[in-house]
Formats: sequence, structure tokens, C-alpha cells
Amino acid sequence: MKIGYARVSTTAQNLDMQIKALTDAGCEKIYEEKVSGVGERVELKAALQYLRDGDALVIYKLDRLGRSMKDLLAIIEQLQQKKVSLVSLRDNIDTGSTTGKLVMHIFAALAEFERDLIKDRTSEGRAAAKKKGVKFGRPKEEHNEKAKACAQLYRGGMTVPQIMQQLSIKSKSTIYRFLRMEGIEPNRAK
Repeated sequence: MKIGYARVSTTAQNLDMQIKALTDAGCEKIYEEKVSGVGERVELKAALQYLRDGDALVIYKLDRLGRSMKDLLAIIEQLQQKKVSLVSLRDNIDTGSTTGKLVMHIFAALAEFERDLIKDRTSEGRAAAKKKGVKFGRPKEEHNEKAKACAQLYRGGMTVPQIMQQLSIKSKSTIYRFLRMEGIEPNRAK
């Protein structure tokens, strides 16, 4: 079964051209959406849930489906797991065909290459910064000062929630860790 998905980014835009192309392509059911690619795409989610083994998701163009290459590849992977092919009419891609599979593998390889480049650049940047003496993470002095303040307030009778409020610390586990740093085993009932 061919299932269509049509999307425009704003309510002012018109879906007619996409719907006609999807209908002409033989789609038996078409999900329509007027929402930005960054918004929640309820109809896309419904279309993906509706699809069954052997079906084809038909779209007008790839940019109607994914908001980024990463997003597009995640959707394609989801379709592959369900044994559903993807057909992009304007891009002339059909993952049910040998050529379409090749194109998708090239896209996937490019996305993986991009992820690896970003990871390499990040690692190189961190290494260069460390060589220059840059230290990562919170300064230890700040931890020591907060730990001492926590211990002092705790010994003075304050409860953990009161210490959290007093020192603007958002997590009980941080208070417990600071207390342990100062040799205090906190009473969790406090």
C-alpha cells in the first residue's frame, strides 16, 4: 500500500500541489500537515505508525520529511526496520529499488562521516586546550567552599532542603556528596 505524507511549514501555505502529486503516484491514504519542521509533527507520527511491512511512504520531496540529515536518516532507519520503502517523487528516490538503496547508503555514509569529523574536531580542540593549560569542569575550589558551607549548615541543624535553598543548590545528591566530602554521612530523613 502506498501511504502519502504532505507537509508545508505554515498555515498560509497550500498543500494542493503535494496532494495532487501523491494522488497521481497512487497513494491510497495521505497524511497532511501544516507545521514547521521543528514543531511536533503529529501526522507524520501517525503515518509512521500506520505503515506495515511491504508498504511505501511516498513524499513530494525529502525536505518535507526530515528537518535535518540526521532526522531524515533516523526516519529512514525506522522505515527500514518496518520493511517499508521510501519514495521521494521530486528527488526521484525509491528505497525499494537498487538505485534508491544505494542513494540512501551514500546519505547514511555522509552523515556518519560528518559525525566523525565533528567528533575529531572536538577531540582535537579539547587536546589543544589542555596543552594550553585550560582545565575542564568546575573549579575544585568552588566545590570545596560549597562542601564546607554545606557541612557547617548541616552541623548547625539545617535540613538538606534548607541547605539547598540557602546555597542555591538544586540537587539533594549534590548536598549528600558535599557532606561526604567533609566526612559527614548524612541522615537522609533530614
